[in-house]
Amino acid sequence: MSTLTLISHHLCPYVQRAVISLTEKSVTFERIDIDLANKPEWFKAISPLGKTPVLKVGDHPIFESAVILEYLEENEPHPLHPHDALTRAEHRAWIEFGSSILNDVAGFYGAQDEAAFNAKVAALTMKFARLEQRLGNGPYFSGERFSLVDAVFGPVFRYFDAFDRIGDFGVLADKPKIGAWRDALAARPSVRDAVARDYPEQLWQFLQARQSYLSRLMPN
Repeated sequence: MSTLTLISHHLCPYVQRAVISLTEKSVTFERIDIDLANKPEWFKAISPLGKTPVLKVGDHPIFESAVILEYLEENEPHPLHPHDALTRAEHRAWIEFGSSILNDVAGFYGAQDEAAFNAKVAALTMKFARLEQRLGNGPYFSGERFSLVDAVFGPVFRYFDAFDRIGDFGVLADKPKIGAWRDALAARPSVRDAVARDYPEQLWQFLQARQSYLSRLMPN
């Protein structure tokens, strides 16, 4: 069997997706963190887009998290996608929805003025309202079975642990199903352990360094 090496960045939510999937599948892998602000030449050679994660399967690099997740589904045990093709397609669509939320999260913490910030609050609030309508009785996206959609949203909710320390922006307010889902994901070992113990402090420092509208709201 080929050895698996995950090239990662300690804050990257897309890396966390891969870590969660690998953990849920009980796959042994090595994790190597790099500094994306000072990318090693060997990393540039295997990552055409210059982004993490990259999964090395032996000497063969696979880049882009969605492709990595699909490779793991096809080649490792304990599938996280539904068996039914139509439901599987629906899950893939919601994974893309999760990626769009991550883009809005980046816009939220990077907004330079109040108007741009409020626009991202509105966009996030609307998208989570759509999710609230979609969710069932839980505890996970599709009930009792943990799926790749859950692996995608665990890292999303982790951002809100930091945002909640800054203020109540109303994005997740009055969404009880979202709240229960968030709690269930936070308690899942694969989600909890997808980041290092100092992740909250590292994320806090990252947000402070953005010098954005949100940064200016952060307590000293």
